Formats: sequence, structure tokens, C-alpha cells
Amino acid sequence: MSTLSPTRLSRSRATGSRRGAVWARRLGIAAVVAYCVAPFYWMLVSSLRRPADQFSNAPLPAPVSFDNYAGAFDPHNGFGRALVNSLVVAGVTTAVTLVVGIFAGYALARLQFRGKTLILTLIIAASMFPPIILVVPLLRLFTDAGWINTYQAMIVPSMSFSLPLAVWNLTAFFRQMPAELEKAAQVDGCTPAQAFRKVVLPLAAPGVFTTAILVFISAWNEFLIAVSVVNDRHMMTANVIVSLFTGQYKYDQPFGTQMAAGVVVTLPLVVAVLFFQRRIVDGLTAGGLK
Repeated sequence: MSTLSPTRLSRSRATGSRRGAVWARRLGIAAVVAYCVAPFYWMLVSSLRRPADQFSNAPLPAPVSFDNYAGAFDPHNGFGRALVNSLVVAGVTTAVTLVVGIFAGYALARLQFRGKTLILTLIIAASMFPPIILVVPLLRLFTDAGWINTYQAMIVPSMSFSLPLAVWNLTAFFRQMPAELEKAAQVDGCTPAQAFRKVVLPLAAPGVFTTAILVFISAWNEFLIAVSVVNDRHMMTANVIVSLFTGQYKYDQPFGTQMAAGVVVTLPLVVAVLFFQRRIVDGLTAGGLK
């Protein structure tokens, strides 16, 4: 009967431990993915049940029904108009935040002046205030300004929440780009503005794109400010209008239509993140590389 040599035995044990570590990591990743995907899966399954089966706990809808989606887009609910409102608010917020964030981030990354660290600290500290403490003063301010039931009443607060993140991300991204690129462009005849537009901005596209995705998701998901400054159903965003869904009768729980609306609101964001995940990862990690 042959026996393994000590060297082969140690190699076999090392190989077994590596395989065990690999499977442990895979199981851990699978557990995290299942934990994150489970709520969306249950929302999707619930949206595909028949209204009569809305409280069923079966893991799969049987039979599959699209009645909840038809109910969500019923003109009485105003969900289609609310999706347009959410797109306008999130789109304008993202565009304006990017313009301001790009210039602010570039200035903080390239210019040398006293108090720059303090400014960055105040910018990131501003994002730590919970939105709930701003509702009452914003409501009073917008009432006096006549902004209630307007797009700007939702866009301006969303910008105040998104700008700190945008400026912080873009500052870190511009800071890791070599300044010699702009100097070389200026030697070739470019003005500072042309060097920024033709050289720096194209190279900063991954960071800008990542920031745009994060800002859009934040503005798209915003609920507290939107529900506080808008009481006209024609101006409400999708998140707000879903909370106001009603059933066929007064005391019905519109669980199925709410799940269907939730899928419609969430699915574009999930698809966008999955489609652009490489750019998002590149943008998030580029600022930390030298």
C-alpha cells in the first residue's frame, strides 16, 4: 500500500484549502446576491399574479397575469403622467448637477487657494443632513415664492442632495489626472478653456458618466420632498403617485398594482446599471488610482 510523501501531502492539503476558500467565497457572494435580489424578485412575482391571488405566498405566479400592469396604467391613477414628471425632474437635476459639479470639481482639483480642504469638508458635510429636517423650511420658502406644485420645487432640493456627491467624486477624479495634459495642450496652442474641453473632459468621461448615473438614481428615487411640495396629481412623480393608488373599492389594498408600478419604476434603473456596470466601476475606482 503506497503512502503520500510529506511534500505531496502538504500540496494536497494546500490545494484542498484553496478550493474550500474558493467555494466559501462563491457561497458568500451567492448569499449576498440572493439577499439583494430577493425583494425585487418577490415584487416581480407579485406583480404577475392575478388580483384575486395578490396575497398568495407561492414562489411563482400561477397563472401569469398582466392585469396589475393594466391597472397601474389606468388613466384614473395617472401613473403615465407621473413617469414623465419623474423623468423631467431626474433628467434636469442630473444635467444641472453635472454642469455645476464638473466646474466645481475641476476648480477644487486644480486651483491652489487657502481653505480648499475646509470647502471640501463642508461640501461632504452638507450631504449628511437628513432630508426630513429640511421639509418644513423648504415648504415655507416655496410657499412664499409660489413654487408649490412646480418642477423647480422638486429639482432644487434634489440638486442640493446630489451636488455634494457629484463635486466630491469629480474632484477626486480630476485630481488623479496629470496636469501635464493641459500644459501640453496649451503648448500646442490651446487656451485653458480649450484644453479643458478638448483634452480633460473627454478623458474624464468615465467619472462624469458614473456621477450622472448615481445622481439620476438619487433624483429618480426621491420621495420625501416630492410628496411634501406637490399636492396636484398632475405634477406628482411616480414614487408619490404609487403611494396614492386605490383599489376597485374604497378599502381595497392595491397591492398588485403597486407591485406592478414598482417594477416599472425600478426596471429601467436595474437595466441601466447592469448595462453600464463596467463604466460605473471604472469611474468609481479611477479616482483612487495613481
